[in-house]
Amino acid sequence: MTGIVNYGAGNIHSVFTAVKTCGEEPFVIEKAADLKKAAIVILPGVGAFADGMKSLTESGIIEPLITGIKEGKPFLGICLGLQLLFSHSEEGSCGGFGLIKGGVKKFSFADRAFRIPHMGWNRVKISSPGETLFKNIPDCEYFYFAHSYYPAPENRRVIIGETFYGNEFVSAVRRENIAGVQFHPEKSGDSGILFLKNFLEGKWLR
Repeated sequence: MTGIVNYGAGNIHSVFTAVKTCGEEPFVIEKAADLKKAAIVILPGVGAFADGMKSLTESGIIEPLITGIKEGKPFLGICLGLQLLFSHSEEGSCGGFGLIKGGVKKFSFADRAFRIPHMGWNRVKISSPGETLFKNIPDCEYFYFAHSYYPAPENRRVIIGETFYGNEFVSAVRRENIAGVQFHPEKSGDSGILFLKNFLEGKWLR
């Protein structure tokens, strides 16, 4: 079963609906005990890094969630859910999960043509040829974004997608059983649904 974590960081309805469109029957994870039922976990979210960590900690979900990921449970982080995978963020003073080394940086542009937050459709350049998570998705396909911060992993080998907005930033990562995207697949039309299907089918795991 696919569990979608609800920790008060945005409306998870669109993610729930998108997973159902992929032919799965998801359920909502709201407490630690719910994690035991989930064969796959999706962590969506929007908003502040520190607030997300606080909500997950107070719910009692964070420790068993990290343990499950370390034990090999397939995991997808979306937007804030991706950023929380990292060690730290320029947004707030608390640490993240620390499952991917690196930090989260805030956009800063001298050119006023690039507004913050970065919102709307933008291209994702596939950085890893043959990446199964992007199977049947064209290179430089459009996906939907809504964010002011972006991940900066220390190890570039985890990067599978990059996007240009003022500068090139990391928009998709994968390490072992962990996947994360800065874009919102649930709001990205057919290509977003295809990305979710590729994730849920699990052929990307190795």
